[in-house]
Amino acid sequence: MNRLFLLLSVSLCALGGKTLAAESRPNLIWIMADDLGWGDLGSYGQKVIKTPCLDRMAAEGIRFNHFYAGATVCAPSRSVLMTGLHHGHTRVRGNSGKGNPAAQALKPGDLTVAAALQKAGYRTALIGKWGLGDVGAADTGLPSKQGFDEFFGYLNQHHAHNHFPDYLWRNEAKVSLPNYLTPVGDHGGGYSEDPVLYADDLLTDEALKFVSRNQAQPFFLYWSLVIPHANNERAREIGDGAHVPDYGPYAKMDWPDQDKGQAAMITRLDGYVGRMLDQLELLGLAGNTLVIFTSDNGPHDESQHNLDRFDPNGPYTGIKRSLTDGGIRVPFLAWWPGTVKPAVSDHVGYFPDWFPTATDLAKAETPANLDGISLVPLLTGKPQEQKEHEFLYWEFHEGGFKQAALYQGRWKGIRQGGPDATVRLYDQENDVAEETDVAARHPDIATKIGEYLKTARTPLPEWEPRWKK
Repeated sequence: MNRLFLLLSVSLCALGGKTLAAESRPNLIWIMADDLGWGDLGSYGQKVIKTPCLDRMAAEGIRFNHFYAGATVCAPSRSVLMTGLHHGHTRVRGNSGKGNPAAQALKPGDLTVAAALQKAGYRTALIGKWGLGDVGAADTGLPSKQGFDEFFGYLNQHHAHNHFPDYLWRNEAKVSLPNYLTPVGDHGGGYSEDPVLYADDLLTDEALKFVSRNQAQPFFLYWSLVIPHANNERAREIGDGAHVPDYGPYAKMDWPDQDKGQAAMITRLDGYVGRMLDQLELLGLAGNTLVIFTSDNGPHDESQHNLDRFDPNGPYTGIKRSLTDGGIRVPFLAWWPGTVKPAVSDHVGYFPDWFPTATDLAKAETPANLDGISLVPLLTGKPQEQKEHEFLYWEFHEGGFKQAALYQGRWKGIRQGGPDATVRLYDQENDVAEETDVAARHPDIATKIGEYLKTARTPLPEWEPRWKK
């Protein structure tokens, strides 16, 4: 299996970029990892895990230091990305679980970036994890009803917790895979034999095929990978590290298996991205394709060791499910040879910005109600023309409602316990770890953020606040 890992992970990362003049309507590729931390890549300071292809992407494009996911957990972050509406305006505002799938589905009338691009003549595909609709009660959110011409992958996030599934979806049809589940052992479930197909290997092959098939027209590929999310299906009898077919270069490390699996998933992910960049260059598409790489939220502590070993949240406090920056600040790379010039940017942006950026580039209609701001000036070498956000907004519904807002790219306010509760205020310019509440020193700013939080969200019956102290 080590040979397979190397074949998948090693790409022509040092290949010289063949630059083509950017045409008027570029191809658009959004690559998203699942639970990858700000500090998990070498270009963001990672010292242990190898990510040469993503580091190449960072060196050849723009590496954003101050970019945020749409939410601190999966489904709402993806809803924000698709709708261009921030967490208080988008349809799906939390992970609703198996018991209420309709609350985690887009509805008729929700306009996605895919639908806007499809209307403008783009061929659209979602490959990977969706999480915003399913067959049955949640079918209003199926990819085919939300602007995607093609879909291959997982419809709901619980299915995506298994990296060795016995089926995936192609559009609305199940595709059986030879990872057979049978009632085995005390857990009531297990694999009758070693699974042979790793989902993200299949998703990568599918993404490459989509690009190859659609060279004659502009396309939008939303490539939503599952790694490095933990394998939550613990039925396999081969230990907690079974998130990846093999541990690759980490096999001989004196680490817990779960840490080996975590590192191997990230390096495997790096290889997938390298294969895509190489393919774009070999097909002559790189000069007319904007590629974005990011993560859906901050890292999860998969093993109770990896926070110390890998430092996945970098200098920031918190992980997935936190509204401090460790839970929402994510790596964000933009690569477009010949158009995007190599740079490191401290511009403050977040997922709602993708919708207006994509429609701006595609010369498609941009809805007037979006919360995002187009990044096209920054991407095309005109930073002096780039607009900035006054406020960014997030909320979180698990274990008691919480809100957070970032004001002027510097002041983070977090409120919990009630709509009139005191706002905790952090000065990110001088305290990136958000360790010191400075509300008493800057009451005017705390008050301004507090007033904004009261009006930042629109009511939605499925996602009304349930405050707890």
